[in-house]
Amino acid sequence: MAPIHVDESAGSDETGKGTPEQPYQTLAFALYSHPEEKFVIRKDAAGTYEEPTQSALKKAKKGADGIEKKRKKAEELAEREAKEKAEARERKEKRLEESKKIVLQEDPSLPAAIKSKIGNLTPLRSKRIRTSGWVHRLRDQKEIIFVVLRDGTGYLQCVLSGQVAQTYEALTLTLESTIEVVGTLKTVPEGQTAPGGHELVVDYWRVLGASPGGEDAFTNRLNEKSDPSIQADLRHLVLRGETASAVLKLRAALLNAFRQSLISHDLLEVTPPCLVQTQVEGGATLFKLDYYGQPAFLTQSSQLYLETCLPSLGDVFCVQESFRAENSHTRRHLSEYTHLEAELAFITFDDLMDHIEAVICETVDKLLQDPASAALIKQLNPTFAAPERPFLRLSYVDAIKWLNEHDIKHEAEDAQGNVIKDEQGNPVMVEHKVGDDIAEAAERRMTDILGRPVFLYGFPAELKAFYMKKMPKSGEDGGPTFTESCDLLMPGVGEIVGGSMRIADEQELLAAYKREGIDPTPYYWFTDQRKYGTCEHGGYGLGVERFLAWLAKRYTVRECSLYPRWPGRATP
Repeated sequence: MAPIHVDESAGSDETGKGTPEQPYQTLAFALYSHPEEKFVIRKDAAGTYEEPTQSALKKAKKGADGIEKKRKKAEELAEREAKEKAEARERKEKRLEESKKIVLQEDPSLPAAIKSKIGNLTPLRSKRIRTSGWVHRLRDQKEIIFVVLRDGTGYLQCVLSGQVAQTYEALTLTLESTIEVVGTLKTVPEGQTAPGGHELVVDYWRVLGASPGGEDAFTNRLNEKSDPSIQADLRHLVLRGETASAVLKLRAALLNAFRQSLISHDLLEVTPPCLVQTQVEGGATLFKLDYYGQPAFLTQSSQLYLETCLPSLGDVFCVQESFRAENSHTRRHLSEYTHLEAELAFITFDDLMDHIEAVICETVDKLLQDPASAALIKQLNPTFAAPERPFLRLSYVDAIKWLNEHDIKHEAEDAQGNVIKDEQGNPVMVEHKVGDDIAEAAERRMTDILGRPVFLYGFPAELKAFYMKKMPKSGEDGGPTFTESCDLLMPGVGEIVGGSMRIADEQELLAAYKREGIDPTPYYWFTDQRKYGTCEHGGYGLGVERFLAWLAKRYTVRECSLYPRWPGRATP
């Protein structure tokens, strides 16, 4: 019979079989596995197999005895653990059976409970209260069950002890179940913490809607390590998390603060349509649809409609969804986003930038002055500080110079807009020049280096929309024509606001239609604004999700929308 092979260098006690091709690593394990066989051993692959010496066999015998002792010990331990698990299972089953006999009933002799939302409980301390919510956290500790309840207005720690914690419902309670709890609200003892600084000592409770356990348990479907695509599919469950809900609560506070700021500046809120038959930013990014046999689009911007409100309603703003059919998967783009837009009459370009700066700073101040929204900002972005005024103002031409001085280059493109690559297949990087559309990456890098809000203004006319007003005397000497346009850039996010003065002269607007190849007929109502009493006016659009990403320090704007939409994603 062939001897058992041992290679102390290349062998393995885990996967070896004792053959020349798959030798063991130690003589002790070989002797333990094959006590009656003969053995050959070598130090390494360069040596030859030889029979072990008697002293080596004696030493290996001790090692084999040790392995056998470990095996028996492990076997005994496994038997003991199995026995303990069986006993624990039996005790649990017995406890569950006994728990079914316990039926909780609310004690009518106790004071009537005051029904309240969790967020309104502070004035009710020491009183008996009733509230309902979802089980956010659950901990069973020595006959006491701690439940953190969530109802959207806040979190409440509930303490279940005694018979209250011994019912079948208590022993089988799962995360995300909905329950009603009744008890006395008490301030937490000194040295201990709980949400809101109080906890509910429960004397009665009931399950309203049980959540499944086992394989279909909430934490098995979704957790922090879940793949982003799964998180996107389960966005309705992601929203239950503390971070996601905090972002959306801050979003609500942000919109409220913006409205307050705009109203304080005498702007009136209006609601323009989302279904349109004209374009604002260009046809390539329009979502087209059939509207009772006519072509129509989902709006890119409500700006044109806001302009029509100026003669009758004065300065106006809207908070409206805008849609861009732009096949972009960056962390800053959405196919549907919330667009805060405003239009102001009888202003100058400087007035426009002053207004944007004032509204943003006043809005941030309001959020930081309110305890609830300030707490959300601190939770999401602990190092946030209000931006310093005045904002830096940098002309487009000076920005081009700054980028080149700081060796920030961009990818070279051919006449068709395709990236030019070198022999190794890497993009050819070149300096910026006047006329270039400054790429988002370059904008962000510049803003991050400057570390403060920046108004980038005076863009070339060929890079901007047809309706934007030209800078005085711009292009008269044969040079580039620049516009009274601006982008507000924020560190970490980039552009959050785009604005401009609008063409006020009817003939100039008609010439702009012609230059861009736009049929003026569908825009008759927009052109009429210049025909029947024109004025100098301007406006802007602010991306709410981008602003929120800056405020809450979110990596992507997808976190800042209730149900974000991007190319390929329109569910749930």
